[in-house]
This record gives sequence, C-alpha cells and structure tokens, in this order.
Amino acid sequence: MAVAAARVESPTRGESPRPCTPNIAGVKVDAFISSVRGAAQDARRARTVGYDGLWSAELDHDPFLPLGRAAEASYPLELGTSIAVAFARSPMTLAATAWDLQALSEGRFILGIGSQVRAHIERRFSMPWSRPAARMREFICAMRAIWTAWQEGTPLDFRGDFYTHTLMTPNFDPGPLPCGPPRVMLAAVGAAMTSVAAEVADGVLLHAFTTRRYIREVTLPTLRQALDRSGRARAQFEVKYAPFIASGADEGELEQSISELRRRIAFYASTPTYRPVLELHGWGGLQAELNDLARQGRWDDMGALVDDEVLEAFAVIALRSQLPSALGRWVKGLADRVSVSLPTPQSSEEESAMIAELRQAAGDGDG
Repeated sequence: MAVAAARVESPTRGESPRPCTPNIAGVKVDAFISSVRGAAQDARRARTVGYDGLWSAELDHDPFLPLGRAAEASYPLELGTSIAVAFARSPMTLAATAWDLQALSEGRFILGIGSQVRAHIERRFSMPWSRPAARMREFICAMRAIWTAWQEGTPLDFRGDFYTHTLMTPNFDPGPLPCGPPRVMLAAVGAAMTSVAAEVADGVLLHAFTTRRYIREVTLPTLRQALDRSGRARAQFEVKYAPFIASGADEGELEQSISELRRRIAFYASTPTYRPVLELHGWGGLQAELNDLARQGRWDDMGALVDDEVLEAFAVIALRSQLPSALGRWVKGLADRVSVSLPTPQSSEEESAMIAELRQAAGDGDG
C-alpha cells in the first residue's frame, strides 16, 4: 500500500520536474552538522539563524544518516554531503541513497562526492582504483543514467569502461520524483578533476587545501574552458569553498588555533595529489619534505615547516570578532557559497548578525 500511495503522488514518467529549491541571491552561507544524534537540533538552529544550507561530511561517521534525521526539521534549507566518497560505493548504491534523500528533503538534497586518494580507496575501503578523473566522469554519468531510468521510465543500458548497469526491474525502480534527481557537486583540486566537475556535475566543491591565487589562475579558468566545451553557462554551475580558518576570542586563542592549523596544512601538503597547488607558489619542495616526515611517522614535526607565508596563503586568520568580514572578503568573487563553523555565540540573534556580516563582505566592495 505504501508503494502504491507513493506512486500516486509522484509525477507522470517524463513529466518535467517542479523546481523545489529556493532561489537565493548572493553568496550562500552553509553550516555543518555536528553529529548524527544532534542533526535535527542543528537543522532547527541553522534554519532559525538564517543559514542557506546544512552539510554532512564522511569522516568518522556515515555522511547520509545525519541528513535523513535533519530533512524534516531543516526546511527550506538545502542539504548536502561534503563529501561522500564515491569510489567507496557503486553508482547504483549511491544513486539509491541520493534518491531517497532527495525524496525525504522534497528536492533540497545536493549530492557532494569526491574520489579520496588511492591509499584510502584500496586499503581502507578495499575498492578498485584507477584513472580517477576518467573513473569519476563515468561514475557520475552512470548514476545519471540510473536516475533517468527511474525518472523517465527509459530502459537502463549503461556500458562503460569501469561500470556497467543494464538491469532494472520494476521491484527495484522507485519511480519518478516531483523535483527530479538531486544535483551533483564534485570535489576537485587538480585541473583534470575540475574539468570533470564542469562537464558532468552541477557544481564543484573546492578543497580547503587551495589558495586564492590557485583558484583565480587555475581553477576558475579551467572551469570556464570546460563549461564552454559543454555548452553550459557559468550561472548554471555552483562553486562552493570552505577555506582553512584560524581564529580565537583573543590573541592567545588565535595563536593556539594557528599552531593547530599549521599541522593540519602540513598533513595535506604532504600528499602528492595536492602538490600542484604548492608548485604554483614555488613551494613544490615543501611537499617532498613533508612527505618524507610523514613516511617516518614524524607527524608532530611537520607543522614547523609551514611558515607564515604558506599559512597566510591558505588560511583566513582573524580574531572571532573580525572573522565574518574577513571570511567574506576572502571568498568574494571566488565562490557562490561558503561553509563555515562560526564560533558559537551567546544568542541566535548574534549568530544571525555574523551571517549577515559575512554575506555583506562577500558581496560588497573589492575582493
């Protein structure tokens, strides 16, 4: 009976989906979910104080369950994963999970995915790794083919180099959604994956380990070229950026935050995948030094190699009272939306004021 009822409420196969997400002008400001258990509470607070979206990450917990808990309490906020690891799953399993969250959120879900790095895919998830950009392109295309079969009732016949999906029987077809399939945003750093994002996704999730110079000189030109090849306008594509932040209520807390951030930046800088960002600034040798320390397990020594010049290229550094305006200026002209973990204020009114200050700084004046 439940399946039949759902089918009655769904649109006719092939019918144009209804737009269900809010049309928000200016830079969108997003919050993160703090925990699975607290997801609904986080959603209510984020909605009350004026955030535009609420995101969940795949770190020490599943990225999707918190969004399921948050879906009803979050309206009209957009909900997204930043990120879910695509290569830890198949296009079919991820397509099904995203479809359900799109239904639960009534069209507000954004599937943010990333490739992760080879060691994690092979040794943590025990999944295959090869040609990540080509594999990711095909992964997204396969997922979209599955969604098209569900939305429009067309036969499922996807055959690629990495994935093949040719079987879809009625029992496993959830049927169309009023709002259509979810949007897809792809995490990218290098030019190859950035091009994939522009060609087959709806947006790009910029890694925190990037610099404003790299975004201006590499990322945005790459996006423009790939969008042109695909015949898509920049207005149809969304750029999300959550830079590193060092902050504190006073100078003492700020220095402690800076010290912790040096170690975090050093960890990412040791990864060969991210070397092109460093090389643009002439810091390619730093990656090799940090990688050598990482291989020796000398994690505590790595932060000392991140000097002030490197730190200031990668991170927004500001006292808490100055952070919203500093972050807004940092992302201005580079991104359409930003995720931020602002310091918890004493009242919802204070947090709302900080969000407004961030939006104003991101939208006004020179970047």
